[in-house]
Amino acid sequence: MPQRARILVGTSGYSYDDWVGPVYPEGTARQDFLGLYAREFPVVELNFSFYRQPRPRMLERMMAVAGPDFSFALKAHRSLTHEIGETWEKDIDEFRAGLQPMTDAGRLAAVLLQFPFSFRYTPESRSRLAELCARLEGLPLAVEFRKREWLQDSVLQGLRERGVSLVSVDEPALPNLLPPTTETTGPLGYVRFHGRNKAQWWTGDNASRYNYLYNKGELDEWVQRIKLIMEKVPVLLVFFNNHWRGNAAQNARDMRLLLEGTGLMGAPA
Repeated sequence: MPQRARILVGTSGYSYDDWVGPVYPEGTARQDFLGLYAREFPVVELNFSFYRQPRPRMLERMMAVAGPDFSFALKAHRSLTHEIGETWEKDIDEFRAGLQPMTDAGRLAAVLLQFPFSFRYTPESRSRLAELCARLEGLPLAVEFRKREWLQDSVLQGLRERGVSLVSVDEPALPNLLPPTTETTGPLGYVRFHGRNKAQWWTGDNASRYNYLYNKGELDEWVQRIKLIMEKVPVLLVFFNNHWRGNAAQNARDMRLLLEGTGLMGAPA
C-alpha cells in the first residue's frame, strides 16, 4: 500500500501586527511571533524575501527560534520575477546564496516563484522562466502564475521535465485569473488560498485585497481536490494568504481540522 502523502498546513507570513489579539496574546512583541507560530504550525511561507534578499545569518536565527522540526517556504525576491533588470543573473546568485543554511539543514520546503498578472504567455516569458528554473536547479521550486493563459499542456510538460511544481490557487473567480486545478508537475503539491475578495482584488492594497475569511463550505470544496493531489505527490504544502486580522491562521486551523476529520491528515499526537 503506498504511503500517504504528508500534508503541511500553514500561512503565508506570520509577522503581522494585527495578529496580536486574534492569533498571538495581547502584548506579544514582534520578536516572539515566530516562536509562538511554530508551536502551532509546522511550516510557514516567508514573504519578506520578496522585498529584501534573504541573508544566511537571518535564516539561521529563524531556524533556531522555530525549532528543528519546522520547515520554511520562501518567496523568490522580486528582482527574479517582477522587477527584472540588468543584474538579474547576479540577483539570482545572491538569492540562492542566501538560502544556503536552510538548504544545508534540509529545512527548505520550497522556493515560490510567484509571477505577476503582467507576466504574459509569450516566447520571451517562457524563455525567461526556463532560464530561471535552470539557474535555481536543485532547489524545491514551485511556480505560481496569475494569468489563466499559462495553463497550457506545453507549459505543464515543461515544468514536469524540470521537476518544478505547479501551484494551485484559490482566488476570486474573475476573468483571466487561474481557476482551481489539481494538476501536479513536480514532487510537491502546493496550494495557496488568497481569499475570494472580488471587490478589492484589482483596486485594494496588500491588506484589503486579502481581507477574506473562508467559510466551512468553501473549504469543503477543496477536500476532493486535495485528495487528488495527494495521490500524485509525497508532500503537500497548503498556505493561507488571507492574512487580514488573523484570518489566515483561523482558516489554517479550520482546514487542519477538516482534513483530520476526513481522514486525509492524521490528528496531532
